[in-house]
Amino acid sequence: MLIPPIDLMGGEAVQLIGGKEHALSAGDPRPLAEKFGRVGEIAIVDLDAALGTGDNTELIKELLPLAPCRVGGGIRTVEAAIAWLDAGATKVVLGTAATPEVLRQLPPERTVVALDSFDGEVVTHGWTKGTGQRVEDKLAELRDLTSGFLLTFVEREGRMTGTDPETLNRYLEAAGNCRVTFAGGITGAEEIGQIHKLGADAQVGMALYKNEFTLGDAVAACLRSDRPDGLWPTVVTNERGQALGLAYSNHDSVAASLETGDVTYWSRSRNELWQKGLTSGATQRLVRMDADCDDDALRFTVTQAGRGFCHLDQTSCFGDFDGFAELERRLLDRVENAPDGSFTKRLFDDRELLASKITEEAGELNDATDRADIVHEAADVLFFVMTRLAAEGIPLDDIERELDRRSFKVTRRD
Repeated sequence: MLIPPIDLMGGEAVQLIGGKEHALSAGDPRPLAEKFGRVGEIAIVDLDAALGTGDNTELIKELLPLAPCRVGGGIRTVEAAIAWLDAGATKVVLGTAATPEVLRQLPPERTVVALDSFDGEVVTHGWTKGTGQRVEDKLAELRDLTSGFLLTFVEREGRMTGTDPETLNRYLEAAGNCRVTFAGGITGAEEIGQIHKLGADAQVGMALYKNEFTLGDAVAACLRSDRPDGLWPTVVTNERGQALGLAYSNHDSVAASLETGDVTYWSRSRNELWQKGLTSGATQRLVRMDADCDDDALRFTVTQAGRGFCHLDQTSCFGDFDGFAELERRLLDRVENAPDGSFTKRLFDDRELLASKITEEAGELNDATDRADIVHEAADVLFFVMTRLAAEGIPLDDIERELDRRSFKVTRRD
């Protein structure tokens, strides 16, 4: 699949030719991160840090919540790598620092080793110094210490000259079980699809920024369909992974959803694009689009507005949710519509009352000993905590994302 890059220099997204010649500026990277993140992991590269001319650390920290990000550029120590992992990077990309000594001190599933090659030789120091070591040998040396490689063809970087399938296959074999991302010279969506079919990813900058292809083109090139109409069944879920319903997509609907963020499907009955919620108000914003393991079905993770996904005015096409999702819906409704004098209304209006209930129920949970009491008291605590969240307008999804972010930390509290 495509790994869209955001190369940062002076606080802006840029693209360079050969790692040196400035080719274009794409401005503020924040909207790019939100858009690119719809197709999955993106690559953030701090060119200033890599060149030793400064850094974009604070800006990158703003990008991390917007998309799953692998971060690279100027990471030269174990401590620097761990700091980025603790900050929420899904992976760190290490170049010259990717020695066996350093890699052994980092979780291998969270590292990507960047190897730059010129005519098959590994090069360093801004692509100016040859090492005398062949790419295949370096792959074999490090493949048991990391989960992935980023292989950049320096002679092709930024020039959109295409890749050599024979070389790709040779490097994939040398990389063993590691996931490989290829960069440098990739021209468009068709080539991304070919690389995907080899079992690798493509990091493409210049062609993407120059609109030689779109995100929709890249996704579609990696998919197949065994249906006579060529459509892709699309499972629609909320951010908690709960199924809202089933729809169908084609190239045009995928492209529209990724470009605008407004979820669009293909209507089989009307044989036309269908933007969800235009008439009902139950709109959807695309958070992320994923292909299944066979590349013949999609999952749209969406933020759902209005009552729900279904035309029957229910949360999902399979009925209303229960559990936390239904409790959250009821509480959010009661923020505006709780009857005067009701206990819920009092909780919303009296911050001290709500705080005292949270403290009281937490204490009772701590004192509970048997299973039934623990369940009962935990339910009380969670109810009042969710009431506080509803009162503040904070969705439970935000809490789940915070917990996910904490799971990225490598440094643990004693």
